[in-house]
Amino acid sequence: MQETELYPPVKAFLEGQGYDVKAEIGAADVVACRGDEDPLVVELKTGFSLSLVHQAVARQAITDTVYIAVPRGTGRRYLTSLKQMKTLCRRLGLGLITVRMKDSHLEVHCDPAPYAPRKSKPRKAALLREFAKREGDPNRGGATRQGLVTAYRQDALRCAGHLAQEGPSKGAVVARQTGVEKATRLMADNHYGWFARVEKGVYDLTEDGRKAAEG
Repeated sequence: MQETELYPPVKAFLEGQGYDVKAEIGAADVVACRGDEDPLVVELKTGFSLSLVHQAVARQAITDTVYIAVPRGTGRRYLTSLKQMKTLCRRLGLGLITVRMKDSHLEVHCDPAPYAPRKSKPRKAALLREFAKREGDPNRGGATRQGLVTAYRQDALRCAGHLAQEGPSKGAVVARQTGVEKATRLMADNHYGWFARVEKGVYDLTEDGRKAAEG
């Protein structure tokens, strides 16, 4: 499809809001004016792209009321992209419009507004807790998530190292000797498949656990 196919439904929608609408004014795809209000600008694209975002941000030098408009898609992949684009638009103070091309149905997902980020206290606490518990700096910035050394993994390695040296041990003993307060729970959860309960409260290493303990 062409970007021009988006123009009629966008124009009709804005006219329904009382705007006078014209296309291709200066660098803007769509400009709408209503009374003494600042102009409203819409950038049209056939899909989400970084180029579209750059264009919309550039139009903010003209007015604070800038929207991007794209055809509405279907499927999980599209919905994920739409959710991510809404988040980005809100952060940048942009509006987002989608148009269902089969019937020209238009939906405004967000309007231009100053961004006021909401902080998550639980996430912040978890971040600082992991930072404090992490021993040293065992990872490289930018690495993939798979295989990262976390504070939890470091605790599991301490428990595995103890069992490799001492053999089957009670969880309370492992906790006392390694300093891992939740050693019993950690070995019972057995997240990495390294531990096996040999009797109540007593744990030993699996074959994978021995390999991990050996490094």
